[in-house]
Parts: sequence; C-alpha cells; structure tokens
Amino acid sequence: MSAGFVLSFNVAAISALIPSVAETLKVDEFLAGKAVWLYMLPYGLAALLYGPLARGVEYKKILLFCIGGLSIANVIAGIASHIYVLFAARILAGIAGAAIIPLSLILIATTSPAGQRGKKVGGFFSLTFLSTLLGVFLSGVIFWRWIFLLPGIAAAFVALGVYVYFPEFSGKKERVRFRYIQVLSDKHVYRLFVYIFFMSFLFHGIRQWLGVYFSTIYGFEQFLISMLLTTISLSGILGESLGGILADRLGRIKVVNVGVLLMVTVLIILLFKNSMVLLFALMFVWGLGWTFNHAGISTNICDLPHRLLHESTSLNSAVRFLSGGLGAVFGGMVAQRNFRLEFAVFASCLLLLVVFSKKLLLTTEAFTYG
Repeated sequence: MSAGFVLSFNVAAISALIPSVAETLKVDEFLAGKAVWLYMLPYGLAALLYGPLARGVEYKKILLFCIGGLSIANVIAGIASHIYVLFAARILAGIAGAAIIPLSLILIATTSPAGQRGKKVGGFFSLTFLSTLLGVFLSGVIFWRWIFLLPGIAAAFVALGVYVYFPEFSGKKERVRFRYIQVLSDKHVYRLFVYIFFMSFLFHGIRQWLGVYFSTIYGFEQFLISMLLTTISLSGILGESLGGILADRLGRIKVVNVGVLLMVTVLIILLFKNSMVLLFALMFVWGLGWTFNHAGISTNICDLPHRLLHESTSLNSAVRFLSGGLGAVFGGMVAQRNFRLEFAVFASCLLLLVVFSKKLLLTTEAFTYG
C-alpha cells in the first residue's frame, strides 16, 4: 500500500502544476501539458509486462526494481532545468510505476473471497486517493519541484521497507507467458476492456485539462486551482471506499452507472459560468462519480477467473493509461478550440456508455454471481 501511496502522489497534481511548470521553464502551457500523457502512455505499455511477469518472478523483486526506478525518475523531474528533461523523467516514471497496481490487484484477487473484494479494492484505492489529495493540496502551497522531489525521496524509503519487510511468496511459480491474445478472445474480458478504454479516454480527456480550464477561463492562480483539484481527490477517498462497499452489496454495474451519471451532471453544469462555491461542489461530485465507476470496474476485474487474472490486471493499467493518454491528447486539442465544446462532446459520449453498459459489463458479473 505504501508503494501505491508514493505512486499516486503527483499523478493528479501534475495537471494543477502545468501553468507553474510552463512559467518556470518558459514554455507554452499546452507544451508543458505533454508531461501528462508522456507519463500515461509509457505507463500503459509497460503495464503489459508486469502481470504475466509475476507468474515466474517473485513479487518482491519486481517491486524493488520498479520503486527504485520511480524514485530516480521523480528526483530527475524535480531538478529538471529543461522541459525535455522533465519529459524524459516522466517517461521513466511511467515505465517504473506501472507494476504497482497490477500486482496489488492480483494479491487482492488471490487472497480475498468474492464478497470482500470490493471492500479491499476500495480501501486500497482510497489510500491512493489520500496520497493524491496530499499531492494536489501541496501543489498549491509549495514550489512545484517539491511535488516530484518528495515522492522521489519517499520511494527510496519504501524500497528499503520492501527489501526488509515484504514477504517472499512461496506459491508455485509458473513459466512467464504472455497470453493476451487468448485472454482477449474471451468475450467477457474483451467487452470489459472496451468499456474501460472509452471510460478512461473520456475521464482523462476532461480531468487532465481542468487546471488549464480554471486558469484560462476563470483566471485563477495556482493556489486556487490546486484547491479545486484537491476537492476531487478528497471526494475520491470517500468514493473509492463507499463505491467498493456498494459494489459488493448492490452489484458492480449499478455503482458503475451511478458514477457516470454524476460525471455527466457535472459536465452539463460546467457549460455555464459558475460561482466559486458551485465549482468546488462540482469538483467534489466529479471525484465521487469517477471513483464510484473506478471501484466498480476494478472489483469486476478481481472477479475474473485465475486463468485470466494476470493478463487482465496488466491490461487494466495498460488500457486505462494508454486510452487516458490518448484522451488527454484529444481533450487538449478540443479544449484549445473551446472548453464548452469539449464538455458537451464528452458528456454525450459518457451517456452512451451508460446505455451500452449492460451489454459490455453484464457478462463479467456472471463470474461472481452466476
């Protein structure tokens, strides 16, 4: 869990930092914004390695290697004097950090009965959102370089803790195989990841440009931007935990769709100019909606049979971050033209996901309840 805490510290904060990074390094805000997807795309590709790799390589070795790399990458980003050095550090951070979520979900899935997975998934991601909350909050009160240096230093201590305290898992190790074609040939898995692709694309297409939106449309300074984005992380702590519990009690799809509808409501209201109080309320609802959806889908992945689990946990991170990175690119292109156009287009697409959710997700519920 400490690895997840370090991983999540600056993932969301970077979108709040874009204006400050651009000012310090004397570049355009939309160029600095590439630091978002230059982390996400390598993360998504590298994630494909770690689930299958964990079949034959001890979890502890993978974690030590990746947390060490994450530490180095964050320190480089924190001392970068040129935008392209920062970009290189973000690429390295994405590659190194991609192991943590797949390994965590595998451990939850293999050590927890179906009726308790939602609670544990929600608890894990609540901790990551607590880290996100801290990172986004601090992005408004300390110099942006420390948002990279602090997790870089913390990751070094986490690596030491993993080396000393993390147990060696004595379960039977298999030959490392990459069976993505076989896994995706299962219609349940294929449909699930079609949904995840579009959901992550749409979420990050909006989320990663909110800092720029508040800066250009409302003229807010760094502190206020960070506080608005902190509100998303604050509600996310509640949303992950509550969403996981409700996913166990009410079913995965109901919780997933409630989350999407909350997000759509926010985007519709953002089409109009809003008061400061309402903006904070909207960010709270946005975070709640996203984490309800995220907890429901993540629990659904843990429901998959063991033969599909390793590839599916890696695919989860890969698809989320690859599509999220593409969404950030596309969202930035549309936002440069008109933020209202972006909100309207993305809200319409989210509504389509609600319409097709039963077709895409119902069959995966059968792994648990059928």
